Amino acid sequence: MKQSTLANGSFDKYAKTTRRAVFLSEMNSVVPWAAPSELVAPHYPKAGNGRPPVGVERMLRIYFLQQWFNLSDPAAEEALYESISMRNFVGIDLGHEPVPDETTMCKFRHLLERHDMGKRIFEKVGRHLQSRGMKVSGGTIIDATIIAAPPSTKNGSGERDPEMRQTKKGNQ
Repeated sequence: MKQSTLANGSFDKYAKTTRRAVFLSEMNSVVPWAAPSELVAPHYPKAGNGRPPVGVERMLRIYFLQQWFNLSDPAAEEALYESISMRNFVGIDLGHEPVPDETTMCKFRHLLERHDMGKRIFEKVGRHLQSRGMKVSGGTIIDATIIAAPPSTKNGSGERDPEMRQTKKGNQ
């Protein structure tokens, strides 16, 4: 077992276990990670020349995070750097190793698509979860960014967009 680093530790006096952390902890213990890993392993690149591959199970966990939280490859990389609960789920300690980059995630996803494994993996895991009385559906992590726009934005017909809302940031 690796020694814990300051990257994993926390000096926070007050902390709260988030719903995301609870969900990921439960999925960590419930999903049979060995079964989908065995399905992917024969097609996964082996260590040799070049950069050593990231472990199959770790890449599967990242792939599941992407599906559960509707994350693109760049968004998944960023989320793993930002979210301690996601890093713990995947098994990354930033004191010892970086997060796999978005290109690595993209290549893994393409590998699953090329061999028609993504759907089979989710069906297999879905059946396992259903046998335990559980069901998982996708979600989204939302980044709400305020952008500046003129107060009277009108569409081509000269009317205000009915979906447009206004907000105030500071006194503007």
